[in-house]
This record gives sequence, structure tokens and C-alpha cells, in this order.
Amino acid sequence: MRRTWLIVGSLLLLCGCSNAGVGLPGSANGPTGRVPTERPNIVFVLTDDLSWNLLPYMPHVQAMQRAGLTFTDYTVSDSLCCPSRSSIFSGRFPHDTGVFTNTGKDGGFNVFHSRGEENHTYSTALRAAGYRTAMMGKYLNGYRPASTEGGVSPFVPPGWDEWDVADDGYPEFNYVLNENGHVARYGDSPNDYLTDVLSAKARSFVVSAAAAHAPFAIEVATFAPHFPYTPAPRDADALPGLTAPRGASFDQLPAGAPSWLAGRPPLTPQETAGIDADFRRRAQSVQAVDAMIGHLEDTLKAAGLAQNTYLVFGSDNGYHMGEYRLTPGKMTAFDADIEVPLIVVGPGVPAGGTTTAVAQNIDLAPTFEQLGGATIPAEVDGRSLVPLLNGQTAGDWRTAALVEHHGPVADPTDPDVPGRDSGNPTTYEALRTPDATYVEYANGETEYYDRTRDPDELANIAAQLPPAQRNTLHSTLQALRNCHDGASCWAAGHLRD
Repeated sequence: MRRTWLIVGSLLLLCGCSNAGVGLPGSANGPTGRVPTERPNIVFVLTDDLSWNLLPYMPHVQAMQRAGLTFTDYTVSDSLCCPSRSSIFSGRFPHDTGVFTNTGKDGGFNVFHSRGEENHTYSTALRAAGYRTAMMGKYLNGYRPASTEGGVSPFVPPGWDEWDVADDGYPEFNYVLNENGHVARYGDSPNDYLTDVLSAKARSFVVSAAAAHAPFAIEVATFAPHFPYTPAPRDADALPGLTAPRGASFDQLPAGAPSWLAGRPPLTPQETAGIDADFRRRAQSVQAVDAMIGHLEDTLKAAGLAQNTYLVFGSDNGYHMGEYRLTPGKMTAFDADIEVPLIVVGPGVPAGGTTTAVAQNIDLAPTFEQLGGATIPAEVDGRSLVPLLNGQTAGDWRTAALVEHHGPVADPTDPDVPGRDSGNPTTYEALRTPDATYVEYANGETEYYDRTRDPDELANIAAQLPPAQRNTLHSTLQALRNCHDGASCWAAGHLRD
């Protein structure tokens, strides 16, 4: 009989203890923070291509914002699945994981695996610290559920006690799951809808871990709302008449746009209609994700774990839909693609709070490791967010985030290969500060958007920067792209004079 372990697809972190806590030892890449005296459980829900504009259609996530802390300046290391997920697992930038794309010699599962990155993730650290760990849903592009490694078939990476991972789960039906080394094939009945299957498996894992009185960490990674934006059958008629947001950047080119974007014609009526239809399907598809979060919360309460749980929600990258005259896609350095939700609920986390601290996906692994009492390796580039979860102010927090991208992407086997008009930037590195975005392309072009005066990033004023300011931005970007451990990346993340 097919087992019912399940996976969730945004960032969900569960830790429920009393508010009293003790400090864990500090480390080179993170300040000391207070965590509950009883080790918390961790549930990590990672959605795929979810952007801020979908939150109005997710009431359980909105309730999380009222109950917890929202990070308003949280970005990803690259707006693309595999680089971002590799950074989440390892706490390291793409220039250290070696994963810059989804396929080929610098991307995907094959690179992450061949470089031995799977041996040094938050899951291996937590499992060594006595946690039961589970991975459910989407892993890395290129992973095959029936793949073999070292004579073991199918292959399950180290660090996971429970493994329920799919390959091509984007359509939500007719997929294959590697269920703890056994291949299971699912069909096209309503009960096979992948987000619901993952939800059930995640709840089952919570119940079994509670019965074993063991701390646990679970990552539930949904394929929703990634293309083809498949909603659960029950939600196929939801939100009638919904259209995509029409912000200031919708169907507008930035002044001084880089060559990969410049000259793009206005969206056609057909493209605009397609964007509206796609946005509605995306909003429909996250209904099941939102319901899953509610079911998980209910399961935690019933198991007596709600008071020992942090709940964290987020996404691997954002998604543009009509902004800058681009049809649906990602990979740019615009906020629509790199700035995504991160919301945390848990003991000691200030209810209804927000933080403007510059946070990145590289910070998740050290956060999970500190919460679980594991040692944070020195080579981790990120910084534990535990002090911020405890209500501490940003203080001397980093002031700059790094985004690294290799392009253009042209592999037709890549599920994220861009359409003709969806945007396919050339290789770049970007520096994002609280008030500006600076981009350097491999072809020598640059962008600078003053987001204080130009929040929609419609005026590239790089050519107008004083030489001293340009030098500061360049030197800071160089320091970040060349950092290789927690200490050096933390130092580089402070804007250099």
C-alpha cells in the first residue's frame, strides 16, 4: 500500500517551546541568539516561483504575518530554482556551491551532487545532532526519482530519514516519487494531486515524530505555483475574473535599460490576456498550498507540538508577469524576481512584527542549525537569523546582499528556459542594499536604481553616479563575489567606503 508521507512547498519553520531560552554558543558566522531550552521542531515549506503579489490570496499565510515576523528585505542568491535551493540547503552562495544554473556543467543536481555538497547541508547537521529529518516534494532539477548511485537504487542523498521526492512534478499529476528508495507512480485522479499528497505525507511525519518524542526537521517543497500553474481540481474555478496586478512597471521599459531588455515592444493584447489568465491560475494553485499550511498547523496542535514550533514561509525566487514588458518569467535582478516573502511564527517571535534587516536565503541553513543546537560550519556564508527572531534590532547587520546569475539560459530541457519575450539576461552580479540595486554585467554594462526615489526601478542612473560612489559599489560587489566563509562574507556584506 502506498504510504502517505507528504511535502509542503514554501518556507515553513516550526519551533514551539516556552519563551524562556538559553543562548547557544556563538560562531564565526553568526551572533549568539536565544532558542528554547527544549529543542524545537523545524518545518520548512518552500514554494516554487511564489512572489509577494500572491499573498493576498493565501489567508493562512496572512494569519502568519499577524502572528509572527515578516522580513521585508529578504532576497535570494539567484532568481532561479537550483542556485537558490543549493544556497538554501548549504547556506552558501552560488560561487561556493558551484551551482549557477539548472542544467549543464554549472548547474542542477549533477553539479551539487558531484561536488559533494549533499554531505554538508542543514539536514546532515541536524541529523547528526539527533533530529529526525524529512525531505518532501521538489529537490533539484536533474534529480531522477529512480536514479542510482553506488549500486543503491533509487538514490537518496545523505542527511534524510524520510525522503519523498519527485522529478517532474510541475503538472501536479502523473509523476513519480522516490519514497525512501522505492519508486511510486501516481496518476491523474484528484487524490493524486501532488500538493495534497505532500500535505498528507508531512502530517503523517509530524504524527510519527511526535509519537517517537524526537525533535524533527522537515522540508516540504511544493512545485506550486510554478508553470503550468495547475490548481487542485476543487480550485479550478476559484477567483473568477482575477487579473494580474498593474503596477507602475507593468508594460514599461526602464530608462537606460540594458541591451538584453532595451527595445522591447509593448505587450500585445494577447500577451496581456495570457498574463491575466496565468496569474489567476497561479493564485488558484496556491490555494492548496495555503490549505496545507492550515492542516499542518492543526496537526501540530493536535499532537501537542504547536508550542514548540517555528513556522517559516517563503519561496525559492520571485516571478515577473508583465513588468518591464516581460512575459512570465524570472532570472532578472529586479525586485519582482529576487525579493520574496519570508515569514516566521514561533515562540519569542514578535507578533505582527516586521524587520528591515537585509536577509538572504543563505541565512536559512545557519538559522536551522542554530535552532537545532548543531554546529554552524565556518564555511557557511550566511548568518543565523535567530537574534532577529528573538526581537533584536538589526544593529550592525549587513547592509548589502549579493545576487549571482549565469546566462543566457538556452537548454531546451530546462523547465525554466525562458520564452522569447520573458527575459533572458546575460551573466551578471548584483548588489542590493536597503535603498538601491547595482548590477554589473559580464559584457561591461551596468545598472543602478535608487529605490528610495524610484521604487519601481524604472530609471537606470548608473551613468550618472559619481566616480567615488561607483567605486564603492564595485569594491563591495567584488568583496562579496570573492568571499568564501561566514566571516569574510559577513564583513563583505557591509557597504565598503
